[in-house]
Amino acid sequence: MSEHTYDFVGIGLGPFNLGLAALTHDLPDLDGVFLEARDEFSWHPGMMLEGATIQVPFMADLVTMADPTSRFGFLNHLKQIGRLYPFYIRESFYPLRAEYDQYCRWVADQLDTIRWGHDVTAVEREADGTYLVTARLGDGTVTSLRARHVVLGIGTEPTVPPVAEGLAGPVTHSGHYLEHRAALQDNESVTVIGSGQSAAEIYLDLLEGLPEHGYHLTWITRSPRFFPMEYTKLTLEMTSPEYARYFRELPMERRDVLLREQRNLYKGISGDLVDQIYDTLYRIRVETGAPVPTTLLTNSEVREASWDATTGRYLLGVHHEEQDAAVEVSSEGLVLATGYRPRTPHFLAPVADRIRRDARDRYDTGADYSVDLDGRIFVQNAEEHTHSVLAPDLGMGAYRNSVIINAITGREVYPVEERIAFQHFGVGEVESPVVRLEASFEAPSSHLRTPPSSHLDDRGTAEAVAR
Repeated sequence: MSEHTYDFVGIGLGPFNLGLAALTHDLPDLDGVFLEARDEFSWHPGMMLEGATIQVPFMADLVTMADPTSRFGFLNHLKQIGRLYPFYIRESFYPLRAEYDQYCRWVADQLDTIRWGHDVTAVEREADGTYLVTARLGDGTVTSLRARHVVLGIGTEPTVPPVAEGLAGPVTHSGHYLEHRAALQDNESVTVIGSGQSAAEIYLDLLEGLPEHGYHLTWITRSPRFFPMEYTKLTLEMTSPEYARYFRELPMERRDVLLREQRNLYKGISGDLVDQIYDTLYRIRVETGAPVPTTLLTNSEVREASWDATTGRYLLGVHHEEQDAAVEVSSEGLVLATGYRPRTPHFLAPVADRIRRDARDRYDTGADYSVDLDGRIFVQNAEEHTHSVLAPDLGMGAYRNSVIINAITGREVYPVEERIAFQHFGVGEVESPVVRLEASFEAPSSHLRTPPSSHLDDRGTAEAVAR
């Protein structure tokens, strides 16, 4: 083991830690290294569908929102490979998903701070407060290094609902869809379970192959309808430093409620994709002159699931929430587009007693994204419960990295905007000649427009006004 001590070590190399690597690469006074178990960069290869785009504009690259002059920006990538003008003529802010993956690989290839094939097995705290990070290489050898700070960018793992845990048969998660697509299309029936963008993309992909392969295609979602992602401009102001600050200061219980209510901000379906699905359904109906062999079930929750090896079919017990009715769905192929959750790193076990946790055993993430008692271990995309929907947003990755870099160095390397939104998310910071913060407020009875004899139920307007 070398006696050298790095300023920080990044563990894992997805887009967020890759952005950190790019933003720190040219800083002469910051010495960092990144350890990644894989042998090369790869971003969601199982969902690299033809024509699919990322859901944020190209400015949400690895570096631009922190340093627009960086040589690692997306536009410079296009210039260097001779595709800047074609991208300009294309007139779309949204890069193809495959294009974004190519861009990330281009950046990674230029960085000499990445150690590929290093699978971290332990992080231990030394007596002097530094961290000893141990990794296993592909040939089985073990290496260790020291660092003053640790940044976790290990990504997420597929979420499998309890009803499908341990389910036998050829069930696949959306993260592995492409490698199983051909086998799925050989079935007589295929079912997709999920509510978000991945479920919609997979449904459309299978729908487009339906006329050729002739299967029956089912889509089951708990959502009341196929919600489009909320993408209006004032709503997008929630992806801002001040909203992260406002959200983090709320009580934990309130934050958890808000996350459920805000699903459409980041787990909805792009409106264009919803329209494309309808247009494809219509086109198939016109071209075949027959009803499209597909079933779309909203308001529906899969409560039971079993695999019948004799028939080669899944039997799904589905409950329709609004009708309180049960149906059974039979399907040979099954895709779970049920999302992802933060990984629980086993290598933190030696320092588990130094990691701050909330009442639900999640990271108690600080404003600077640190999670340990000393403020020296940071997380990327594992703080949704403390920092809101900003956590998985590619567009806020450069902001988070700016905060982390400033925390590690103890100085402002990259300026961090404190306020960018026109609106105020809470009343505590409102500066207005007509707004005054009161300790308590009771509306005069004359302002309650709903009389006591109102027939509204407990959740109606009467209660809303009284509050």
